[in-house]
Amino acid sequence: MVKICCLGAGYVGGPTMAVIALKCPDIEVVVVDIFEPRIIAWNSDHLPIYEPGLDDVVKQCRGKNLFFSKDVEKHVAEADIVFVSVNTPTKTQGLGAGKAADLAYWESAARMIADVSRTDKIVVEKSTVPVKTAEAIEKILTHNSKGINFQILSNPEFLAEGTAIQDLFNPDRVLIGGRETPEGKKAIQALKDVYAHWVPVERIICTNLWSAELSKLAANAFLAQRISSVNAMSALCEATGADVSQVSHAIGKDTRIGPKFLNASVGFGGSCFQKDILNLVYICECNGLPEVATYWKQVVQVNEYQKTRFVNRMVSSMFNTVSGKKIAILGFAFKKDTGDTRETPAIGVCQGLLGDKAILSIYDPQVSQEQIQRDLSMHKSELDRPPRLQPASPTAMKQVTCVWDAYEAAKGAHGICILTEWDEFKTLDYQKIYDDMQKPAFVFDGRNVVDVDKLRQIGFIVYTIGKPLDAWLKDMPAVA
Repeated sequence: MVKICCLGAGYVGGPTMAVIALKCPDIEVVVVDIFEPRIIAWNSDHLPIYEPGLDDVVKQCRGKNLFFSKDVEKHVAEADIVFVSVNTPTKTQGLGAGKAADLAYWESAARMIADVSRTDKIVVEKSTVPVKTAEAIEKILTHNSKGINFQILSNPEFLAEGTAIQDLFNPDRVLIGGRETPEGKKAIQALKDVYAHWVPVERIICTNLWSAELSKLAANAFLAQRISSVNAMSALCEATGADVSQVSHAIGKDTRIGPKFLNASVGFGGSCFQKDILNLVYICECNGLPEVATYWKQVVQVNEYQKTRFVNRMVSSMFNTVSGKKIAILGFAFKKDTGDTRETPAIGVCQGLLGDKAILSIYDPQVSQEQIQRDLSMHKSELDRPPRLQPASPTAMKQVTCVWDAYEAAKGAHGICILTEWDEFKTLDYQKIYDDMQKPAFVFDGRNVVDVDKLRQIGFIVYTIGKPLDAWLKDMPAVA
């Protein structure tokens, strides 16, 4: 019986291991983490992350062949395959600060694996890591091996939050990179055999280590670049009277381009896109490729520009000030069907509004008040963040309240700002909301979810990204 241990019980480790346990009943899977509250949550009826379908998978397997434990060293020592799914945040200080990945957790994990292992192991990179990380991990394990054989594999995840379980059940591809040696090929086959329990063999791609590591960064960079491209077009659409939805539809019909990731919005977020592109920028700079680094850096800068532009449009539309005005923020997660707020555009937009002394009433169906307040007061090291989007001061947090529904958020507000595309925001009773708001009443739709014509008939002044401007907005400057 093969035993798998996964270091890290977060957004990647938890769901991935749960699905492996479900699809491979003959394999024992243990997810370990040093953060005890997270393990307690995984063993409870209230899982630490929200992901459609995850509850059912965990409940089917937990206690049978899926276990969650804080006894890290014991389970690593017993495992045949160790997945490492620890955090790789962007460095905030030192060499490469603001761009390079911080591999401190990874190095610590590798040293612990070497220290506790008594049998040969396959060590699998599941976290997104810089190219050549495997080489560094290999050196740590080899120099501390005590005669034990370690094989390093790269098996990057390509999950989309909100659809992670379906992505795991039916992946586009599973990528496994390893050494092109007899031992490396044997390790690749062992991991391939695990996924082959449910993934068609033709979808399991085997490469060398470096190709697998770089493919993950490249995939996220290409997806983010598409979003920044359509967002750049949205600014031009507003300036010319074009409709970005019509432009996206037209270009998406070209089979070489395709329709996915062409929805204009207030910007991309999530744990991966910005972090991975900055990492890519740093790798390019380190390898003497400044022009390539500049190209990818611009993808992040356009994303920052989109958030700044959205805040500027709000402030300028509302008589050039939001000071003392109540703004309803609908949605705080970086996208619907997840409670994840990492790098959510809502943070930048809210900080921009707080910088102009707005009073915010925030509603999100899956994000807690504690998480929202933590995000808005946290200092983040981000690439070229404009002054307007700097983190709020502690005093500004007095201007923020979190409420239990959209109607409460909008009561008495001057404007509504939609920052997450939750389905419920499409079906709200906007007449009721309008009646309870200050006039003129504004809607700033950062996700293009509302029926613009219907809202304008009610009486709202509506701004939606990349669409022909309301007559009111045409008379206002684009920048406050």
